[in-house]
Order: sequence, then C-alpha cells, then structure tokens
Amino acid sequence: MVPRLIYNDDSYVSFPRFVDRSLLLHEAPVIETLHFKLGLKSGAVDIGVWTRTAVKRVVRELIIEIECSEASSVIVPRSLYTEFSMLVSLKLSKVILVDVTCPISFPSLKKLSLVFVKYPGDGFVQTMLSNCSVLESLYVEQCPDDNVTIFTVKVPSLKSLFLERLDFADIEAGYVIDAPSLESFEILTINDRGFCIIENEMPNIVYASVDVAYSNYGNILSCITWVKRLTLCISSPENAYPVGSIFCCLVYLEILTWEKEWLNLLMRVLRDSPNLRALTLDQEHSLEDQPRPCWIEPSSVPECVITSLETFELTDYEGAEEEKEVISFILRNAKCLKKATISTECTDPNKKLKMLKELSLFTRRSPTCQLEFD
Repeated sequence: MVPRLIYNDDSYVSFPRFVDRSLLLHEAPVIETLHFKLGLKSGAVDIGVWTRTAVKRVVRELIIEIECSEASSVIVPRSLYTEFSMLVSLKLSKVILVDVTCPISFPSLKKLSLVFVKYPGDGFVQTMLSNCSVLESLYVEQCPDDNVTIFTVKVPSLKSLFLERLDFADIEAGYVIDAPSLESFEILTINDRGFCIIENEMPNIVYASVDVAYSNYGNILSCITWVKRLTLCISSPENAYPVGSIFCCLVYLEILTWEKEWLNLLMRVLRDSPNLRALTLDQEHSLEDQPRPCWIEPSSVPECVITSLETFELTDYEGAEEEKEVISFILRNAKCLKKATISTECTDPNKKLKMLKELSLFTRRSPTCQLEFD
C-alpha cells in the first residue's frame, strides 16, 4: 500500500526528532502524500533535511503549510525546484521561495497551490510557472508583501486558474495571463489600481468568476466570450467589455450585487447573452451603507428573457423597490420561465407574509412558472 505521511507538529513534543526517525524508517519507494503542518516547533533547517530524505523516494504530492505567523520565515529548500521530478501536486502555504541559479524543473507537476507565499520577485514567478510544462491547475492567494508587482501566468497546458489578492495595495499590481487552454478562471481582488491583461483568447472556457474593483477591466471579459457559466461583480458595466461582444454560449449568469451599478451590469449582459437559461442575483453583500440603485425600465426586453430563460433566483430579498422591479420585469416577460426562487433573511413572520403576498400578485407571462419563496 502506498503511504500517505502527514506530520503535524502540534501532535508531538519532540516533533523534529519524530519526523527524522519516521522518514528514515519508511522504506516504501513511492510516497503518495507527504504533508508537513508546521508551527513553532520546526523551522527551515528541518524542512531542508526532511525534503532531502524524501528525495530518495518518489513523492506524488507534497504539502508544506505554516500554521502560525511566527513560523512564516520558513524557507523552502532549493532541492525542491530540481529533485522532485515525479511530483504531481505541490501545495505551499506561508513559506518563502528563494532564487536559484540552477534551472527549475517540475516536469510532472499538474496541480500547484501557492497561499501567502513570498517570492524573490516578478521574474521568478514567471520562470517557475513556465517550467511546469504539464501544469493543469494553479491556485494563488497573494499576501501584501510577497515581492510581486506583476504576477505572470504563461502556461499553455493550464486548465484551471484561481487568483486572489485582498489587500488595498498602494501600487498598480496585477496579472498577465497567457493560458489559452483554460476551462475555469476565477479572479478576486479589491485593489482599484490593479489590472489584468489576457494575452490570448480562451476558447475552451466553461466557467469564469470575475470579482474585481479595477477602474479599467482591460480585456478580461472580451477574451472569455465562449464562457458557459459566469459570475460577475464589477463596478463599471459600461467599461466591462467592448460594444458588440456576444456571449453566445452563456447559459448561467450570476450577478453579485455588491456594486451600486449592478442593475446596469445585469441589463447589459442580458442583452448580450441570447441563449441564457439561468439567472441568479446574489445579494449576500449588504447595501445598507451605499445608495440604492435606481431601476430604469429598458426600452426593449433582452432576447434571452423572452426566448430562453428558464430559472431565476434572487437571494436575501429585502422588499426594496429595485428588487421588486427586477422580479416583476423578469416574471412578466420570461415566456419560458419554469421556476422563480426568492429567498430572504427576514425572520419576522408578518413581514415575510407581506413579501409573499406582494410577489404572488406579479404578472407571470409563463403559465408554467412556479414561484418559490423562502
């Protein structure tokens, strides 16, 4: 049986000694998973010793995660970049990567996760990723002081990409992406001075989630017009993508209503998505401290609302005027609608009953539409 070795330094008093002996005693030629959960009892020297010992076997998955801020100075040994040729999955959390003079090589690596990792600089990131020739999945959560201004991802084989940066950086930090084989793409950032440049279109894209605070969205959406499932939260819909772009394959759309312009974003994407079948308005973000958006009745009904929309969902319903207008608009125009689901966080039974009565009076164009309220 191929072993899975998980070492947690909270579990042992003499943790380094235990790991030393355990790795030496294991004689299996293949280790499926080698997982280090490190805190105050271990450090960079231990990691170097342990990885050199592990190199003597074939390791399929390597996980190094630091579970406390005091241990965040753990440096990943240089041997990791060159001697784990059979590594398929690598997950690093709160560690430091150092520059190397020898070529970086991960010829078998398919999954890579980098959470709060510190790098030598922009060039190192690009070099490391470009030497992952069969990489299919990349997950990145950046920290404020990771020494990277432009995070470059140029990986032709990549199929899944997740990028997150949740600090208000006072710099123009962003991403450059060249991954034409992507099928899933998620980007989440709150830096309004940031950017994302996509160098090639993504014709294989199936799912995308774009939740960014950029003032300039670049060409993100124009490069994923083949997407089938799309989640959006952006502040300026008029700059979201070029006029004339059509999301001809889009069947599921989710709008996060964090930004006050979400109504304009909704109507624009509806007009440009002729085959949409499912629409979700996710209101988990509170609008209490922001001006309520103003509904403006469109001069024409988007084609998808009339001919293809089958399901509609709105979460955290509060009974606000713009919510009622959107629901009414969908119900009275969606000829193919099968189900409309409205949910609320309200716990007052009288208020909920009032909401239900109001919603039940809305005209429904589809005779088979079921209205569910919870």
